[in-house]
Amino acid sequence: MMSLGTLRPSPLVEQATQRLREQITAGHWPVGTKLPGETTLAKTLGVGRSTVREALRALTGAGLVQPRQGAGVFVVATEAAEDWSTRLRHAAVSDVYEVRMLVEVQAARLAALRRTDADVAVLHGALAARNAAAVDGGGPWEGEAGQGWEGRFVDADIALHAAVVAAAHNPVLTDLFGEFVPALRKGLIDLVDLLDVREHDRSHGEAAHTGLVVAVERGDADAAGRILEEELRTTLDFLRKNR
Repeated sequence: MMSLGTLRPSPLVEQATQRLREQITAGHWPVGTKLPGETTLAKTLGVGRSTVREALRALTGAGLVQPRQGAGVFVVATEAAEDWSTRLRHAAVSDVYEVRMLVEVQAARLAALRRTDADVAVLHGALAARNAAAVDGGGPWEGEAGQGWEGRFVDADIALHAAVVAAAHNPVLTDLFGEFVPALRKGLIDLVDLLDVREHDRSHGEAAHTGLVVAVERGDADAAGRILEEELRTTLDFLRKNR
């Protein structure tokens, strides 16, 4: 067996996982190969069997190896499968936006049917914050990485959309939208800067977002879905033309 090298005493599971991953991705253990047993790997890496067991569990989660009852652990791939969050980070913002439309339009329809008085109050507060941010950024806040007005405006916009999704009272939809936010945020900040919204349209989207909140408050699911779809589609069409 090849030498894997003894590990330093910090953090051992992560180191063991990385060392074994490197051997697999480099092809030292081709697909279909049975890995050495836990005892052998533990001795070679200079760690305990429990550390090896956790490392193998992590590699299984990454889709690189697969345990087979009574037979051992086998290599099933040499490239780790991307998890959902990683895939979203790597995806084009237009692709993420396309899926966002599917999620949010249905969420808006559900919100109109399920919103509570408390939800409506949150929506109006979020709308007011978005309108304020569209005018002046809501104050001397510089956002992440000094992104200034654009960061503040995008965060206020996302907060309003998140409030609509929350009003649907479906935890799966809420979690799914939450997964989109990191991938959307930077792309939207870049888009706002590209469109020079602050100079050319200081009330950017105010009418559409006000109409959305009113439709949800009135319980008009068709109007809520239609308004949001039109608003998101305008941005999506721009993204498609400029990617």
